[in-house]
Amino acid sequence: MSKVLDAFWRALGYCLLPRVIFLSLLPVLLLGGLAFGLAWFFWDPAVEGVRQFLLNTPMLAPVTAWIDKFTGGAFRSVIGPLVVVALTVPVMIVASLLLVSTFMGSTVVGLVARRRFETLERRHGGRWWQALWWSFGSTVAALVVMVVSLPLWVIPPLALLVPPLIWGWLTYRVMVYDALADHATHDERLTLMRRHRAPLLVIGIVSGYLGAAPSLVWAMGALALPMMPLLIPVFVWLYTLVFVLASLWFTHYSLAALDAMRRQQAVEVLPPVVTPAPAAPVLPGGPTTGSDSFPPIALP
Repeated sequence: MSKVLDAFWRALGYCLLPRVIFLSLLPVLLLGGLAFGLAWFFWDPAVEGVRQFLLNTPMLAPVTAWIDKFTGGAFRSVIGPLVVVALTVPVMIVASLLLVSTFMGSTVVGLVARRRFETLERRHGGRWWQALWWSFGSTVAALVVMVVSLPLWVIPPLALLVPPLIWGWLTYRVMVYDALADHATHDERLTLMRRHRAPLLVIGIVSGYLGAAPSLVWAMGALALPMMPLLIPVFVWLYTLVFVLASLWFTHYSLAALDAMRRQQAVEVLPPVVTPAPAAPVLPGGPTTGSDSFPPIALP
């Protein structure tokens, strides 16, 4: 775990670099602008549509009316924004993760490699279309698990456990591939993901909890409907910063693990050093070394 903490502090320091801060604004301009436009034109209709759906659905209307009566009428005004936010946050998280992976993945890896791993050989074990397919498959799997686990989100203890686990697993799958795609071969990447699965999952889960932190601001902001379209770019930037930190964290740890594995393999393949045996000492008056003849005999 000391290597995990070392990679975290290094990643945190890299987040303060002006280039990283500037690049983190690119997803905000794309996703934040799109989300701002959708919220500006469709926020009120979406909130009203959710409220009418809950009040007019036969199975949900009695429960909604009872909760509204129990809360003194406050539930009716809050449930619409909360449902819209609950449906929007997963989309925002996944979109931010994919944008960071697409626009900043190679830049982050190149920055860390130039500053810390200049001698690490690039073996180009992943192609861009393979990374795209890997990210798409992992995202679909995470979304399926998220939809299946939605009933668990209403249980308070599980609501704090299930979503970060899903986002952590997705972050681990996507960002480890991006970190190793340029330097490691296919076999090296699979070996590292198998050997370091526990530390990498820890990094992913912590990143998942960090990614869920802006959602608390979403829940508080849902009470201020007029300000919500203006706050959306801020939330997108928070998600982007979290995933930039996660990308740097995975890159530092993965490249360090790859470098250590190659150094260990280089030591293992070196031939053993054979030291020659010391020569036997020559006795006085004896034959010289390497001579097959006897000493001369003097005749009378």
